Amino acid sequence: MAKARPIPALEPQTRFGDAAAAAVEVRAAEVFLHADGVLDTSEIEGVHDMRVATRRLRAAMEVFAVCFPAKEHAKLLKEVKRLADVLGERRDPDVAIEELEAMAKEFAPADRPGVAGLMDELRAEQAAANETVALALAHVSQCGLAERLQELAQAARS
Repeated sequence: MAKARPIPALEPQTRFGDAAAAAVEVRAAEVFLHADGVLDTSEIEGVHDMRVATRRLRAAMEVFAVCFPAKEHAKLLKEVKRLADVLGERRDPDVAIEELEAMAKEFAPADRPGVAGLMDELRAEQAAANETVALALAHVSQCGLAERLQELAQAARS
């Protein structure tokens, strides 16, 4: 799992709005840092890292909610939650496949065809969820989520 980046300039004397802005800027950057490899089903940690980053961003947005314009904050928080949900749906079959592959050698030969069928179903779920993630990423790009989060952060500074 990717380690959370430190938030610069968080000092006891930091104004609450400035802390809010810095937290959202750093956490949003972490989300988009992981977007490139997230559709690669052979490397499942990318999905996990991006999902964790969305949860960190969501937490920062919730903690500092009073610093942001309420209407835009609510819209953006909803979009971040939606992205996290889509990533979670993709992550679930990733984990199940990884666990089954690790245990595959321990199954009796008579059970292996059933396990293979289950793996096929999980891979189909993974592929469908991956298509949903691709659509969500396209939406995130089209709606300018990264830029809108930056604007939200700037609003906290004023």
